[in-house]
Amino acid sequence: MSSSPPTTPALRSPISWVPSLYFVQGMQFFVVMLLAGLMFKNMGVPNDQIARWTGLLGLAWAVKPLWSPFLELASSKKRVVVGMQFTGAVGLGLMALAVQLPMYFAASIAVLFLIAYAAATHDIACDGLYLASLDSKQQAAYAGWQGAFFNASKFLTLGGLLVLAGHLEKGMGVFNAWSVIFAMLALLLAGLAAYNARALPDVLNAKAGKVSAASVLATLKEVIADLLTKPGIWLMILFIVLFRFAEGQVQTIGPLFLIEPRSNGGLGLTTEQVGGIYGTFGTAAFLIGSIAGGYFTSWLSLKRAMPILLAAMLVPNLTFYYLSATLPPDLFHIGAAVTVEMFGYGFGFVGMILFIMQVLAPGKFSTAHYALGTGVMQLGFIFSKTISGDVQMAMGYEKFFLWTILCGLPVFVLLFFVKMPKPEAAAAEATQADAASNESPAAPSAPTAASR
Repeated sequence: MSSSPPTTPALRSPISWVPSLYFVQGMQFFVVMLLAGLMFKNMGVPNDQIARWTGLLGLAWAVKPLWSPFLELASSKKRVVVGMQFTGAVGLGLMALAVQLPMYFAASIAVLFLIAYAAATHDIACDGLYLASLDSKQQAAYAGWQGAFFNASKFLTLGGLLVLAGHLEKGMGVFNAWSVIFAMLALLLAGLAAYNARALPDVLNAKAGKVSAASVLATLKEVIADLLTKPGIWLMILFIVLFRFAEGQVQTIGPLFLIEPRSNGGLGLTTEQVGGIYGTFGTAAFLIGSIAGGYFTSWLSLKRAMPILLAAMLVPNLTFYYLSATLPPDLFHIGAAVTVEMFGYGFGFVGMILFIMQVLAPGKFSTAHYALGTGVMQLGFIFSKTISGDVQMAMGYEKFFLWTILCGLPVFVLLFFVKMPKPEAAAAEATQADAASNESPAAPSAPTAASR
């Protein structure tokens, strides 16, 4: 994270725009990556199609470091942010229409691609605006507001809106209900975009006239080449992919399993019930687990904590295998299990973020390499997410969740071959590398909001 002061002083209090900015960032992400899949399930789309296409949508967030440096050519990041927010609002309005078409699935996927790439571009400009508008002390002070409002959008999408969608489905049918939901989301995002057009600080980019597309491309090539020549880089990449191999499958199929009728081996919950579980206790458990995992790793060090963090990542797999094997009938039982699952997921996922920060990123371009590392992390998730539907439909739910437990074991073996730095060395190297990377204006910026 840059410690340089803003180009021009921000005239507005950060509390007037940081919450709305990061609420929008989270809302667009969760609509595309979580809400859409549950909607398609209720519309009768097979699991393999849901997993394959929603997985491909996630490519937007995986490859965004490749075009993020070119946003340095824009004279105002605020204009990019507001433009992408209005683009997202238009996309959500088109979704309300797309679900009414005879070929609703193809039309919806096409619109979701538009929303996904607009949202990913918004993320880059959003984080850049945050860094350019605030000094290092303010950046630290308002970091908590980032995460809080990013995750508040998850409460809205998986809690309030999913529960409302379930209620509307009973009265007006699935397709009409989701048209209403997306129309509401479009109006909400348009309203927030209009507010942000007034509230966001307009810090001009002093580098815009000095940086050419050719120099940006040259620096990007240098950043990528430097990453690929790091000792043990391919083992690091393999570790990241295997870390997410089981997770991507479970997090894709798990919510669909909750909705699947009991006659097909699922738990047969309603949309309202799934929204109530994930949008409240599930999200809260994930946040608590993430905070606890961070403190635990800070206390123990990443090297000693990593085996326990990896074990925590197996909790979701074990939980869903238990649910698929026993098919408990009562909602309290199911809700308690999902709460445990989400706590373990949040606790263990800290290990992935810190691995990228402390093992992969340190070096000449630490900030840029962190951004590229998160792109590799997302690619690993997309790969496992994309194949999960085909695997589940071939195996059935119970065997599929057993399979995911096995998928979580190879990363334990690889842990013996990946070098983990000592805490003191990692901290010193990261500090020096961050100072060096901040001198490179075209380096991809690292995300500053809650990690995905």
